[in-house]
Amino acid sequence: MEFCKKCGTLMVPQKKGSKTVLICRKCGTTKGGKIDSRMFKIKTKRKNEKKEVVVVDKKSKLDVLPKTRACCPKCSHNEAFWWMQQTRAADEAPTRFYKCVKCSHTWREYE
Repeated sequence: MEFCKKCGTLMVPQKKGSKTVLICRKCGTTKGGKIDSRMFKIKTKRKNEKKEVVVVDKKSKLDVLPKTRACCPKCSHNEAFWWMQQTRAADEAPTRFYKCVKCSHTWREYE
């Protein structure tokens, strides 16, 4: 590890042709000379540019929600989709919503 004599920032190794030199990222000072390139490993990382975007339309929205056992107050069916939403202040518990699988009735539960 070496620090820049001008600004005190950590100097990083960088390839310059066939040589490895230390460069300050802040002020650009370079230091060459007796630097053993075997002491440093220069790695480059590339981010994956192609990422899939998943779009959920209104028709298939319920298919992606989790299901649970909950008794519907309207038809007494015992299976419902559920999701949570922050409807009140951030320091209060979120509200859990349910939607009946059979009759699509929606109700809420506060924690």
